[in-house]
Amino acid sequence: MSIVASKIGQQRLHYQGITDQPFETPGEVVAWLGALQAQDYLGALWSVGLRMLKATDQMIEQAIADKTIIRTWPMRGTLHFVAPADVRWMQALLTPRVIANSARRYAELGLEQADFARSQELFAHALQGGKPLTRQAMLDLLEQGGITIAGQRGYHLLGWAAQKSLICFGPMQGKQPTFVWLDDWIPASKPLTREEALATLAQRYFTGHGPATLQDFIWWTGLPTADARVSIEMAKAQLTHEVVDGQTYWLAQTIAPSRQQSPAAYLLPGFDEYLLGYTNRSAVLDPIYHPLTHPGNNGIFSSTVVIDGRVVGVWKRTLKKKSVIIKVQPFTAFTAEQDQAIATAAQRYGEFLGLSVTLG
Repeated sequence: MSIVASKIGQQRLHYQGITDQPFETPGEVVAWLGALQAQDYLGALWSVGLRMLKATDQMIEQAIADKTIIRTWPMRGTLHFVAPADVRWMQALLTPRVIANSARRYAELGLEQADFARSQELFAHALQGGKPLTRQAMLDLLEQGGITIAGQRGYHLLGWAAQKSLICFGPMQGKQPTFVWLDDWIPASKPLTREEALATLAQRYFTGHGPATLQDFIWWTGLPTADARVSIEMAKAQLTHEVVDGQTYWLAQTIAPSRQQSPAAYLLPGFDEYLLGYTNRSAVLDPIYHPLTHPGNNGIFSSTVVIDGRVVGVWKRTLKKKSVIIKVQPFTAFTAEQDQAIATAAQRYGEFLGLSVTLG
């Protein structure tokens, strides 16, 4: 598949599994992408579902309960869905640097080694044996064990334990997230050497996110530049690359071309990998519209409307008992064909939720 600068967005839709929806299970989606951002839980369910042949939000939640996708912190201190077999090697490779970079924040919060050791004891005692606990119950556990959770201390202790492969998120209890003991939740997987982990990480990223650059890969993984270069070098046998406008783009060698007809519209959640999986988003988003997709520049991203590989608007949903109202804000006026494509995309989202759809 030859790279054309103006078509990079369409190619990324294809490589990410958004075009043609090639996957049958949530586990296939997550394993293909390597990791899928999941800090916005409901949005992340849709990120998985929109890449499947047919999906509902209950199917994705059942996959979490069935332990075929795992929600945890594998990289960059950010929540992702990860395949069970990938959790431990990915965290072994990537989270030590995240923890080391958090040392200053830990010190500001007054967190000492004794606090981390004590929290590990408390979490192990409470969770081992397979009993999930809500986040609030975990925070209460710390307080009762003599560790104050003031000033985000509790949040950082939970994140540290997850990054150490001690805990991960379990199934939801109503609307409340739970935590489980990782070794009880999923079986031990084959450990990878550092070299194997680096090669696997590059192969997964560029297969599931291509065409993408070295800088994109560095941002996504949090790897030092030298390690990222080694990672790509070790995965070269499974990858190909092309130079476009002086920039080298990496991608998988063999993926069939997309069969999607134009105009093709997609309603993506705010933290979807299609936009956030790259440090340079100009291939799919005109920089003048960045303030509309990232209002306030505060880490919160709007849900986006994508047509033929370009971000052309944002959207919001309002849930009712039996319906969902979708309000679209276009960057520029849509054509009648584009309006119809958006209506089709909205209907698909309604089917995912099991609700009727009204476009507002």
